[in-house]
Amino acid sequence: MESESESGAAADTPPLETLSFHGDEEIIEVVELDPGPPDPDDLAQEMEDVDFEEEEEEEGNEEGWVLEPQEGVVGSMEGPDDSEVTFALHSASVFCVSLDPKTNTLAVTGGEDDKAFVWRLSDGELLFECAGHKDSVTCAGFSHDSTLVATGDMSGLLKVWQVDTKEEVWSFEAGDLEWMEWHPRAPVLLAGTADGNTWMWKVPNGDCKTFQGPNCPATCGRVLPDGKRAVVGYEDGTIRIWDLKQGSPIHVLKGTEGHQGPLTCVATNQDGSLILTGSVDCQAKLVSATTGKVVGVFRPETVASQPSLGEGEESESNSVESLGFCSVMPLAAVGYLDGTLAIYDLATQTLRHQCQHQSGIVQLLWEAGTAVVYTCSLDGIVRLWDARTGRLLTDYRGHTAEILDFALSKAGISVYLEGGSMTLRGPTSQDASLVVTTSGDHKAKVFCVQRPDR
Repeated sequence: MESESESGAAADTPPLETLSFHGDEEIIEVVELDPGPPDPDDLAQEMEDVDFEEEEEEEGNEEGWVLEPQEGVVGSMEGPDDSEVTFALHSASVFCVSLDPKTNTLAVTGGEDDKAFVWRLSDGELLFECAGHKDSVTCAGFSHDSTLVATGDMSGLLKVWQVDTKEEVWSFEAGDLEWMEWHPRAPVLLAGTADGNTWMWKVPNGDCKTFQGPNCPATCGRVLPDGKRAVVGYEDGTIRIWDLKQGSPIHVLKGTEGHQGPLTCVATNQDGSLILTGSVDCQAKLVSATTGKVVGVFRPETVASQPSLGEGEESESNSVESLGFCSVMPLAAVGYLDGTLAIYDLATQTLRHQCQHQSGIVQLLWEAGTAVVYTCSLDGIVRLWDARTGRLLTDYRGHTAEILDFALSKAGISVYLEGGSMTLRGPTSQDASLVVTTSGDHKAKVFCVQRPDR
C-alpha cells in the first residue's frame, strides 16, 4: 500500500494534528527532566509462519588483555586523554560498539581486524572474544535482556553468544550485511542485507522470516517501540514500514514521498508515533508511523560554506549522517557530513539552532531525560550540546583518529572514581553517564560524564 505524497520545506508543511506538545511555545524554553521510559506493547512472540533456515559455524573463545587508562596519546591528533578506560585489544579500526541494556556495565566492540570482543566497562577487562568472523565486524549488540550478544560482519555472517556461558548458540550466513538490530522485547534478531532483504530470526532456534524489498540494499532499519512493526530504508530512496507478524508492508514511501538518494539513518520517537529518516539527499523526513504520510521535511537552511569544491565533489559534500528525537521536549537533532548539527522544533517545524563542528558528524545521541545531545565526529572529539540554547557544554578528547561509533549509557549509572580505577554501581538515581567510543586509532575508550553542574 502506498501513502499519498506530501513533501516540501518544513515551513510549508501543515502542523502535526495528531500530536500534543504541551501547549504554547514557552515550553520550549523550559526544561522538564522527567522523560518516563517508553511503554511498548510487548508482542513479538506471535511470529509463527516462518521458514526454517539454519547454518552454524563455531569457534571457541580466545584470551585478551587490556591497557590501563593513559595519560598521554601519540599520533596525528595529539592532546589530552579525558578517558577513564582504554580498551586496546583490536589491531585495526574499531567500527561498532554497543552496551548491555540491563546493567550498562558491559560493552561489545567489532572491528576491521575481523574480531569482536565483550569486555567490562569499569576496567576494560576482556570477558570473551566472539570468534570465527572472517571479515570486518560492522554490527554488534546485546539482546533486550542482556543475556545474548550478536555480532555481524560485512560478508553477512551473523553469530550469537550466550553472555553468561560465553558459548556460541547460533550462526547464520545472509548476504552482505548493511545493519543489524535486536527486537526490543524478545530474543529476535533483525538484519538488512545488500540484496534488499530484511531478515528476522528467533534465536537460538533459528526460525526465519524474510521481508523482500526492492532490488537494492536495505541500508538502515529500526524496530518500532511496539515491537510489531519495523521501518526500513533502501538505497533507491524508498521507505517501507513492515508488519513483522504478517510479513507485509503497511506503508511504502517512494518517489517524491521518499528520498532522492540512498537512506543513511532512521529513528523513532519514544512512543513510535513518529519516524525520522535521513539520506544522502541532505533531507530529513518526518513521517507519521500510523498513516505513513510525510508530515515534515527538514533541510539545512545554510549549508556550512566550504571553499569551492570540485565539480565531482559537490554531490558528496553533504548528507544526513545521524538523527534522533529528544525525549523531554518536542525537538529533533540532525547531524550532517559537513559538520552541522541542526536542532529542529517539531511543533513549529522550524530550525531552532545550528551548531557547527570543524569536521563531519559521524553520529549523535540524545541523553535520556535531558535536552542534551551528544555528537561524535571525524576530528576524534565527543561534544555535548544544550539543545535549548545551542551552546556547547563540554567536549571529551583522547582518540588520535576519527571516532567511528559511540554508545551512551542510560541515566542512573553510579560511578565511583578511586585512584586510576572506576567502579560502576548502576543503574541508580545518581548523576553520571558513560560514553563509550570506537575509533580508527584501533581503540575503544570510556568517558565518564558528570551531570550535577548542568
